[in-house]
Amino acid sequence: MSTHETFGAHAGPLHTVADGPSISPLKQGKTVSTAAIGPWRLVAGKLVRQKVAMVAGAIILFLYLVGLFAEFLAPALPMTSRPQYTYAPPQGFSFFVEKPDGSSEFNFHVKGYKVEIDKVALRRTFVVDETKVVPIGFFVKGAAYDLWGLIPMNRHLIGPLNQNDPMYLLGADRLGRDVFSRLVYGTRVSMSIGLVGVAMSLILGVVLGSISGFYGGWVDTLIQRVIEVVSAMPTIPLWLGLAAAIPLTWSPVNVYFVITIIVSLLGWTSLAREVRGRFLALRSEDFVVAARLDGSSEARLIFRHILPSLTSHILAVVTLAVPTMIVAETSLSFLGIGLKPPVVSWGVLLQDAQNIRTVATAPWLLIWPSLAVVVAVLSFNFFGDGLRDAADPYDN
Repeated sequence: MSTHETFGAHAGPLHTVADGPSISPLKQGKTVSTAAIGPWRLVAGKLVRQKVAMVAGAIILFLYLVGLFAEFLAPALPMTSRPQYTYAPPQGFSFFVEKPDGSSEFNFHVKGYKVEIDKVALRRTFVVDETKVVPIGFFVKGAAYDLWGLIPMNRHLIGPLNQNDPMYLLGADRLGRDVFSRLVYGTRVSMSIGLVGVAMSLILGVVLGSISGFYGGWVDTLIQRVIEVVSAMPTIPLWLGLAAAIPLTWSPVNVYFVITIIVSLLGWTSLAREVRGRFLALRSEDFVVAARLDGSSEARLIFRHILPSLTSHILAVVTLAVPTMIVAETSLSFLGIGLKPPVVSWGVLLQDAQNIRTVATAPWLLIWPSLAVVVAVLSFNFFGDGLRDAADPYDN
Protein backbone atom coordinates (compact mmCIF):
# COMPACT_ATOMS: atom_id res chain seq x y z
CA MET A 1 0.00 0.00 0.00
CA SER A 2 1.45 3.38 -1.02
CA THR A 3 0.44 6.46 0.87
CA HIS A 4 1.17 10.07 0.03
CA GLU A 5 0.43 12.83 2.55
CA THR A 6 0.69 16.53 2.00
CA PHE A 7 0.92 19.05 4.85
CA GLY A 8 1.48 22.78 5.19
CA ALA A 9 -0.29 26.02 4.75
CA HIS A 10 0.56 26.15 1.01
CA ALA A 11 0.21 22.51 0.12
CA GLY A 12 -3.58 22.38 0.20
CA PRO A 13 -5.75 20.24 2.40
CA LEU A 14 -4.61 16.99 3.90
CA HIS A 15 -5.31 14.08 1.58
CA THR A 16 -4.42 10.44 1.40
CA VAL A 17 -4.08 8.29 -1.66
CA ALA A 18 -4.40 4.70 -0.59
CA ASP A 19 -6.20 1.47 -1.24
CA GLY A 20 -7.97 1.69 2.11
CA PRO A 21 -10.76 4.02 3.31
CA SER A 22 -10.26 7.72 2.67
CA ILE A 23 -9.61 10.24 5.44
CA SER A 24 -12.07 13.15 5.64
CA PRO A 25 -10.35 16.32 4.50
CA LEU A 26 -9.57 19.19 6.88
CA LYS A 27 -9.66 22.82 6.01
CA GLN A 28 -6.35 24.40 5.10
CA GLY A 29 -4.27 25.47 8.07
CA LYS A 30 -6.90 24.22 10.61
CA THR A 31 -6.56 21.51 13.25
CA VAL A 32 -9.12 19.84 15.48
CA SER A 33 -8.49 20.01 19.22
CA THR A 34 -10.68 18.93 22.10
CA ALA A 35 -9.19 21.79 24.11
CA ALA A 36 -11.44 24.14 22.15
CA ILE A 37 -14.53 22.48 23.64
CA GLY A 38 -15.68 24.26 26.79
CA PRO A 39 -16.49 22.41 30.03
CA TRP A 40 -20.21 23.09 29.73
CA ARG A 41 -20.33 21.54 26.26
CA LEU A 42 -18.53 18.48 27.58
CA VAL A 43 -21.03 18.15 30.44
CA ALA A 44 -23.97 18.66 28.08
CA GLY A 45 -22.62 16.08 25.63
CA LYS A 46 -22.21 13.46 28.37
CA LEU A 47 -25.64 14.27 29.80
CA VAL A 48 -27.40 13.86 26.44
CA ARG A 49 -26.01 10.34 26.15
CA GLN A 50 -27.74 9.32 29.38
CA LYS A 51 -31.24 8.44 28.21
CA VAL A 52 -32.75 7.91 31.66
CA ALA A 53 -31.55 11.33 32.83
CA MET A 54 -32.93 12.99 29.70
CA VAL A 55 -36.35 11.36 30.15
CA ALA A 56 -36.35 12.47 33.80
CA GLY A 57 -35.41 16.00 32.73
CA ALA A 58 -38.29 16.04 30.26
CA ILE A 59 -40.70 15.00 33.02
CA ILE A 60 -39.38 17.76 35.30
CA LEU A 61 -39.81 20.33 32.53
CA PHE A 62 -43.34 19.07 31.93
CA LEU A 63 -44.23 19.39 35.62
CA TYR A 64 -42.98 22.97 35.75
CA LEU A 65 -44.92 23.83 32.59
CA VAL A 66 -48.03 22.37 34.23
CA GLY A 67 -47.44 24.56 37.27
CA LEU A 68 -46.76 27.62 35.13
CA PHE A 69 -50.00 27.31 33.15
CA ALA A 70 -52.11 25.75 35.92
CA GLU A 71 -55.10 28.05 35.45
CA PHE A 72 -55.32 27.28 31.74
CA LEU A 73 -54.74 23.53 32.06
CA ALA A 74 -57.20 22.94 34.91
CA PRO A 75 -60.81 22.36 33.77
CA ALA A 76 -62.19 24.06 36.91
CA LEU A 77 -61.10 26.33 39.73
CA PRO A 78 -59.58 24.47 42.68
CA MET A 79 -62.14 25.69 45.22
CA THR A 80 -65.25 25.19 43.06
CA SER A 81 -67.42 22.64 44.85
CA ARG A 82 -70.50 20.74 43.67
CA PRO A 83 -71.86 18.80 46.66
CA GLN A 84 -74.22 16.83 44.43
CA TYR A 85 -71.13 14.97 43.10
CA THR A 86 -69.42 14.13 46.40
CA TYR A 87 -66.85 11.33 45.99
CA ALA A 88 -67.73 10.89 42.31
CA PRO A 89 -65.39 8.27 40.74
CA PRO A 90 -62.93 9.05 37.91
CA GLN A 91 -64.25 9.17 34.36
CA GLY A 92 -62.50 7.73 31.34
CA PHE A 93 -62.24 9.24 27.87
CA SER A 94 -64.26 7.81 24.99
CA PHE A 95 -63.96 8.77 21.34
CA PHE A 96 -66.94 7.11 19.64
CA VAL A 97 -70.67 7.00 20.35
CA GLU A 98 -72.77 4.10 19.16
CA LYS A 99 -75.91 5.05 17.20
CA PRO A 100 -79.24 3.22 17.44
CA ASP A 101 -78.62 1.61 14.04
CA GLY A 102 -75.45 -0.04 15.32
CA SER A 103 -72.99 2.34 13.63
CA SER A 104 -70.69 4.67 15.53
CA GLU A 105 -69.59 8.25 15.11
CA PHE A 106 -66.67 10.21 16.50
CA ASN A 107 -67.57 12.15 19.64
CA PHE A 108 -64.91 13.00 22.22
CA HIS A 109 -66.69 12.57 25.55
CA VAL A 110 -66.80 11.09 29.03
CA LYS A 111 -69.59 9.05 30.55
CA GLY A 112 -72.00 10.60 33.03
CA TYR A 113 -73.03 9.36 36.47
CA LYS A 114 -75.97 7.67 38.04
CA VAL A 115 -76.76 7.40 41.72
CA GLU A 116 -77.09 4.10 43.55
CA ILE A 117 -77.94 3.49 47.19
CA ASP A 118 -75.55 1.40 49.26
CA LYS A 119 -77.96 -0.55 51.45
CA VAL A 120 -75.19 -1.69 53.79
CA ALA A 121 -73.58 1.68 54.46
CA LEU A 122 -76.91 3.52 53.93
CA ARG A 123 -75.43 6.21 51.70
CA ARG A 124 -75.59 7.13 48.07
CA THR A 125 -72.79 6.27 45.70
CA PHE A 126 -71.98 7.34 42.17
CA VAL A 127 -71.26 4.92 39.37
CA VAL A 128 -70.45 5.63 35.75
CA ASP A 129 -73.55 5.53 33.54
CA GLU A 130 -72.68 4.15 30.11
CA THR A 131 -75.88 5.60 28.61
CA LYS A 132 -75.07 9.24 29.48
CA VAL A 133 -72.67 11.13 27.23
CA VAL A 134 -70.87 14.32 28.35
CA PRO A 135 -69.27 15.93 25.26
CA ILE A 136 -65.94 17.59 25.96
CA GLY A 137 -63.69 19.76 23.85
CA PHE A 138 -60.50 21.76 23.79
CA PHE A 139 -60.12 25.50 24.44
CA VAL A 140 -63.62 25.64 25.86
CA LYS A 141 -65.14 28.48 27.86
CA GLY A 142 -65.31 27.92 31.59
CA ALA A 143 -64.82 29.65 34.92
CA ALA A 144 -63.08 33.02 34.66
CA TYR A 145 -59.55 33.34 36.08
CA ASP A 146 -56.49 35.58 35.90
CA LEU A 147 -53.52 33.86 34.27
CA TRP A 148 -50.48 34.50 36.50
CA GLY A 149 -52.71 37.00 38.33
CA LEU A 150 -52.41 39.41 35.39
CA ILE A 151 -54.34 38.29 32.30
CA PRO A 152 -58.14 37.82 32.60
CA MET A 153 -59.21 34.67 30.74
CA ASN A 154 -62.03 32.16 30.66
CA ARG A 155 -60.61 29.57 28.24
CA HIS A 156 -59.50 26.16 29.50
CA LEU A 157 -57.46 23.59 27.62
CA ILE A 158 -60.07 20.90 28.16
CA GLY A 159 -63.54 20.84 29.65
CA PRO A 160 -67.21 19.94 29.06
CA LEU A 161 -68.98 21.80 26.29
CA ASN A 162 -71.80 22.45 28.74
CA GLN A 163 -70.43 23.90 31.99
CA ASN A 164 -73.26 22.29 33.99
CA ASP A 165 -72.22 18.77 32.95
CA PRO A 166 -69.95 16.87 35.36
CA MET A 167 -66.39 16.11 34.28
CA TYR A 168 -64.13 14.56 36.92
CA LEU A 169 -61.22 12.93 35.12
CA LEU A 170 -59.56 11.90 38.40
CA GLY A 171 -62.68 11.86 40.54
CA ALA A 172 -64.13 14.29 43.08
CA ASP A 173 -63.36 14.87 46.76
CA ARG A 174 -65.65 15.13 49.80
CA LEU A 175 -66.92 18.55 48.69
CA GLY A 176 -67.39 17.66 45.05
CA ARG A 177 -64.25 19.49 43.92
CA ASP A 178 -62.36 18.33 40.84
CA VAL A 179 -59.30 16.36 41.95
CA PHE A 180 -57.57 16.82 38.58
CA SER A 181 -57.85 20.62 38.78
CA ARG A 182 -56.64 20.65 42.38
CA LEU A 183 -53.73 18.38 41.48
CA VAL A 184 -52.71 20.75 38.66
CA TYR A 185 -52.84 23.76 40.98
CA GLY A 186 -50.96 21.82 43.65
CA THR A 187 -48.16 21.15 41.17
CA ARG A 188 -47.37 24.86 41.08
CA VAL A 189 -47.00 25.17 44.86
CA SER A 190 -45.19 21.90 45.54
CA MET A 191 -42.71 22.25 42.66
CA SER A 192 -42.01 25.94 43.28
CA ILE A 193 -41.44 25.50 47.00
CA GLY A 194 -38.67 23.08 46.10
CA LEU A 195 -36.97 25.65 43.87
CA VAL A 196 -37.34 28.53 46.34
CA GLY A 197 -36.18 26.40 49.24
CA VAL A 198 -33.16 25.10 47.33
CA ALA A 199 -32.27 28.64 46.23
CA MET A 200 -32.12 29.76 49.86
CA SER A 201 -30.20 26.64 50.89
CA LEU A 202 -27.83 27.20 47.97
CA ILE A 203 -26.95 30.70 49.16
CA LEU A 204 -26.37 29.60 52.75
CA GLY A 205 -24.49 26.44 51.82
CA VAL A 206 -22.21 27.99 49.20
CA VAL A 207 -21.36 31.13 51.19
CA LEU A 208 -20.73 29.43 54.54
CA GLY A 209 -19.01 26.42 52.95
CA SER A 210 -16.72 28.67 50.91
CA ILE A 211 -15.75 30.77 53.91
CA SER A 212 -15.19 27.69 56.04
CA GLY A 213 -12.99 25.91 53.51
CA PHE A 214 -11.06 28.97 52.32
CA TYR A 215 -10.07 30.50 55.67
CA GLY A 216 -9.92 27.44 57.90
CA GLY A 217 -8.80 27.94 61.49
CA TRP A 218 -11.29 29.23 64.05
CA VAL A 219 -13.68 30.34 61.29
CA ASP A 220 -13.87 26.78 59.99
CA THR A 221 -14.31 25.40 63.50
CA LEU A 222 -17.15 27.82 64.30
CA ILE A 223 -19.07 27.13 61.08
CA GLN A 224 -18.65 23.37 61.45
CA ARG A 225 -19.99 23.47 65.01
CA VAL A 226 -23.04 25.41 63.78
CA ILE A 227 -23.57 22.79 61.06
CA GLU A 228 -23.33 19.99 63.61
CA VAL A 229 -25.86 21.68 65.91
CA VAL A 230 -28.34 22.20 63.06
CA SER A 231 -27.86 18.63 61.81
CA ALA A 232 -28.36 17.19 65.30
CA MET A 233 -31.76 18.84 65.80
CA PRO A 234 -34.72 16.42 65.55
CA THR A 235 -36.59 17.37 62.41
CA ILE A 236 -40.23 16.77 63.28
CA PRO A 237 -40.21 18.49 66.72
CA LEU A 238 -38.34 21.44 65.23
CA TRP A 239 -40.91 21.75 62.44
CA LEU A 240 -43.70 21.51 64.98
CA GLY A 241 -42.24 24.30 67.08
CA LEU A 242 -41.53 26.62 64.15
CA ALA A 243 -44.92 25.98 62.54
CA ALA A 244 -46.71 26.63 65.84
CA ALA A 245 -45.09 30.06 65.94
CA ILE A 246 -46.83 31.12 62.71
CA PRO A 247 -49.77 33.42 63.55
CA LEU A 248 -53.16 32.12 62.44
CA THR A 249 -54.02 35.54 61.02
CA TRP A 250 -51.28 35.43 58.38
CA SER A 251 -52.27 35.21 54.73
CA PRO A 252 -51.58 32.00 52.74
CA VAL A 253 -48.78 33.77 50.86
CA ASN A 254 -46.99 34.67 54.09
CA VAL A 255 -47.40 31.14 55.38
CA TYR A 256 -46.02 29.81 52.09
CA PHE A 257 -42.81 31.81 52.43
CA VAL A 258 -42.41 30.97 56.12
CA ILE A 259 -42.75 27.25 55.37
CA THR A 260 -40.16 27.68 52.62
CA ILE A 261 -37.76 29.31 55.10
CA ILE A 262 -38.37 26.54 57.64
CA VAL A 263 -37.57 23.86 55.08
CA SER A 264 -34.49 25.78 53.87
CA LEU A 265 -33.03 26.19 57.37
CA LEU A 266 -32.46 22.44 57.55
CA GLY A 267 -31.34 21.80 53.99
CA TRP A 268 -28.11 23.77 53.63
CA THR A 269 -25.75 21.80 55.90
CA SER A 270 -24.83 18.98 53.50
CA LEU A 271 -24.08 21.40 50.65
CA ALA A 272 -21.94 23.56 52.96
CA ARG A 273 -19.86 20.52 53.93
CA GLU A 274 -19.34 19.47 50.32
CA VAL A 275 -18.31 22.99 49.26
CA ARG A 276 -15.96 23.20 52.25
CA GLY A 277 -14.28 19.93 51.26
CA ARG A 278 -13.75 21.12 47.69
CA PHE A 279 -12.30 24.43 48.88
CA LEU A 280 -9.89 22.65 51.21
CA ALA A 281 -8.68 20.58 48.24
CA LEU A 282 -8.40 23.49 45.77
CA ARG A 283 -7.13 26.42 47.84
CA SER A 284 -3.51 25.22 47.51
CA GLU A 285 -3.67 24.40 43.80
CA ASP A 286 -1.32 26.13 41.37
CA PHE A 287 -3.97 28.30 39.71
CA VAL A 288 -5.05 29.66 43.11
CA VAL A 289 -1.46 30.36 44.17
CA ALA A 290 -0.81 32.09 40.83
CA ALA A 291 -3.91 34.25 41.23
CA ARG A 292 -2.88 35.15 44.78
CA LEU A 293 0.63 36.15 43.65
CA ASP A 294 -0.96 38.22 40.89
CA GLY A 295 -2.62 40.34 43.55
CA SER A 296 -6.16 38.94 43.51
CA SER A 297 -8.24 39.75 46.57
CA GLU A 298 -9.70 37.02 48.74
CA ALA A 299 -13.21 37.67 47.39
CA ARG A 300 -11.91 37.36 43.82
CA LEU A 301 -10.10 34.14 44.68
CA ILE A 302 -13.30 32.67 46.08
CA PHE A 303 -15.87 33.82 43.53
CA ARG A 304 -13.78 34.12 40.33
CA HIS A 305 -11.27 31.30 40.60
CA ILE A 306 -12.30 28.53 43.00
CA LEU A 307 -16.10 28.64 43.00
CA PRO A 308 -16.54 28.51 39.18
CA SER A 309 -14.65 25.22 39.12
CA LEU A 310 -17.32 23.78 41.43
CA THR A 311 -20.33 25.02 39.47
CA SER A 312 -21.18 21.74 37.76
CA HIS A 313 -20.86 19.81 41.02
CA ILE A 314 -23.02 22.33 42.89
CA LEU A 315 -25.71 22.11 40.21
CA ALA A 316 -25.79 18.34 40.56
CA VAL A 317 -26.07 18.55 44.37
CA VAL A 318 -28.82 21.18 44.12
CA THR A 319 -30.77 19.02 41.67
CA LEU A 320 -30.68 16.16 44.16
CA ALA A 321 -31.76 18.51 46.97
CA VAL A 322 -34.99 19.65 45.28
CA PRO A 323 -36.88 16.38 45.92
CA THR A 324 -35.93 16.60 49.60
CA MET A 325 -37.63 19.99 49.77
CA ILE A 326 -40.72 18.66 47.99
CA VAL A 327 -41.01 15.71 50.38
CA ALA A 328 -40.45 18.02 53.38
CA GLU A 329 -43.30 20.32 52.31
CA THR A 330 -45.55 17.35 51.62
CA SER A 331 -44.78 15.85 55.03
CA LEU A 332 -45.41 19.13 56.86
CA SER A 333 -48.72 19.70 55.10
CA PHE A 334 -49.78 16.08 55.58
CA LEU A 335 -49.15 16.40 59.34
CA GLY A 336 -51.22 19.58 59.40
CA ILE A 337 -48.35 21.89 60.36
CA GLY A 338 -47.47 23.12 56.89
CA LEU A 339 -49.57 24.75 54.22
CA LYS A 340 -53.30 24.76 54.85
CA PRO A 341 -56.42 25.49 52.78
CA PRO A 342 -57.19 27.55 50.78
CA VAL A 343 -53.62 26.93 49.56
CA VAL A 344 -53.52 23.82 47.36
CA SER A 345 -50.44 21.61 47.33
CA TRP A 346 -49.79 17.88 47.07
CA GLY A 347 -49.36 17.70 50.83
CA VAL A 348 -52.65 19.53 51.42
CA LEU A 349 -54.43 17.09 49.09
CA LEU A 350 -53.02 14.16 51.06
CA GLN A 351 -53.97 15.79 54.35
CA ASP A 352 -57.57 16.22 53.15
CA ALA A 353 -57.75 12.52 52.27
CA GLN A 354 -56.62 11.02 55.57
CA ASN A 355 -59.85 9.49 56.83
CA ILE A 356 -61.32 6.00 56.82
CA ARG A 357 -64.09 6.74 54.34
CA THR A 358 -61.62 8.08 51.80
CA VAL A 359 -59.49 4.95 52.01
CA ALA A 360 -62.53 2.72 51.74
CA THR A 361 -64.64 4.48 49.11
CA ALA A 362 -62.44 7.06 47.37
CA PRO A 363 -58.86 5.75 47.20
CA TRP A 364 -58.10 7.99 44.22
CA LEU A 365 -57.82 10.95 46.61
CA LEU A 366 -54.68 9.34 48.03
CA ILE A 367 -53.38 7.70 44.86
CA TRP A 368 -53.06 10.72 42.57
CA PRO A 369 -51.19 13.14 44.94
CA SER A 370 -48.95 10.28 46.10
CA LEU A 371 -48.19 9.33 42.50
CA ALA A 372 -47.35 12.95 41.67
CA VAL A 373 -44.87 13.13 44.58
CA VAL A 374 -43.27 9.82 43.60
CA VAL A 375 -42.88 10.82 39.93
CA ALA A 376 -41.42 14.23 40.80
CA VAL A 377 -38.96 12.84 43.37
CA LEU A 378 -37.78 10.00 41.14
CA SER A 379 -37.37 12.34 38.17
CA PHE A 380 -35.22 14.73 40.16
CA ASN A 381 -33.14 11.86 41.55
CA PHE A 382 -32.53 10.31 38.13
CA PHE A 383 -31.75 13.67 36.55
CA GLY A 384 -29.47 14.63 39.45
CA ASP A 385 -27.58 11.34 39.18
CA GLY A 386 -27.11 11.86 35.46
CA LEU A 387 -25.95 15.44 35.92
CA ARG A 388 -23.52 14.39 38.64
CA ASP A 389 -22.04 11.66 36.41
CA ALA A 390 -21.81 14.09 33.49
CA ALA A 391 -20.01 16.66 35.66
CA ASP A 392 -17.46 14.11 36.91
CA PRO A 393 -14.16 14.95 35.18
CA TYR A 394 -12.81 11.45 35.86
CA ASP A 395 -15.71 9.68 34.18
CA ASN A 396 -15.11 8.99 30.50
